[in-house]
Amino acid sequence: MPGTARGARRGWCGRPWSRRRAGGGRVSTRIERDGLPAWLLPVRDAAETVRPEQLSRFLPPAEGGRPSAVLMLFGEGPSGPDLLLIERARSLRSHAGQSSFPGGALDPEDGDPQGPGPVAAALREAWEETGLDPSGVQVFATLPALYIPVSRFVVTPVLGWWRRESPVGPVDQAETGAVFRVPIAELTDPANRARLRHPSGHLGPAFAVADRLVWGFTAGVIDRVLHHSGLERPWDTSRTLALSEEAIDLAQASLGRSGALLGDTPAAG
Repeated sequence: MPGTARGARRGWCGRPWSRRRAGGGRVSTRIERDGLPAWLLPVRDAAETVRPEQLSRFLPPAEGGRPSAVLMLFGEGPSGPDLLLIERARSLRSHAGQSSFPGGALDPEDGDPQGPGPVAAALREAWEETGLDPSGVQVFATLPALYIPVSRFVVTPVLGWWRRESPVGPVDQAETGAVFRVPIAELTDPANRARLRHPSGHLGPAFAVADRLVWGFTAGVIDRVLHHSGLERPWDTSRTLALSEEAIDLAQASLGRSGALLGDTPAAG
């Protein structure tokens, strides 16, 4: 997750983060479940009832871990309902070029990790990474906290509705390589889906969308949200990619080759 290693706890362009001033409007950390478009209601309902073990086999430990949050922001773009994602800068030493949600670790001023902290952190990080105006986001749910063992992040996915859109783009090219929107129709298209075998042996979902390969934690959350909200379409779960870490990095850099990334023949193993 980008944005976790900043020095001073300040927003982009050097301006300090403020729940009132970020993006020029008042920022709410409340959960507001009403007033959503009809297509988003199944997502809200699923988020309110899903159990942690239905989302991931990696659950937070009883103690320890670094509280973090990501923003899963739904909007309505030119191609219909969509999801906002970022691509990590390809110059980074870890997870270079990976597609992810905006997000990062909680700062002390974000507040209680068991209270409003994750919502505040998700909105702040999205502002810092993409220039998003958080006052235009209606947070309608949070998912149970999940765990990323390799980094010890305890991550709360925060679900938002982009009710008043604002311009977005990479704020710091050293951290964020691109900001892009993926139509939900592309994420649910069976032709864009596969399972990816990590060098560790872990097998997880992957999406070939927007000329990028989305995998790892981000793909796992998208996969489970689509499934439990009833938006998922039947797809060939035997379609498997077995890639080395180096090959994954190369795949991320190969824009315009989504079809080639998945191919027509499952990889062996």
